[in-house]
Amino acid sequence: MQIVFAITLALLCAAGLVIVIRLVRGPTTLDRILAVDVLVVLIVGGTAVGMAIQQDGSNIALLAAVALLGFIGSMAAVRLVEKKGTHR
Repeated sequence: MQIVFAITLALLCAAGLVIVIRLVRGPTTLDRILAVDVLVVLIVGGTAVGMAIQQDGSNIALLAAVALLGFIGSMAAVRLVEKKGTHR
């Protein structure tokens, strides 16, 4: 099972690197907002894998709260960009 955890963490790290590149390069504000949202999801996923490795489920509510805050933040940012009418 440790091999599965290691492969999962490696894939999450690789996805994180790709997302950070998208976050830096853009090209639009909406791309950057989406990249931040995906980065939050990757962090939640990595933390969940870490909890599975340690066999500790005491922080599941915290993970759900962080994921929800990331989603709400992304929706608020998209609405703000939509109101301004500028996507760049």
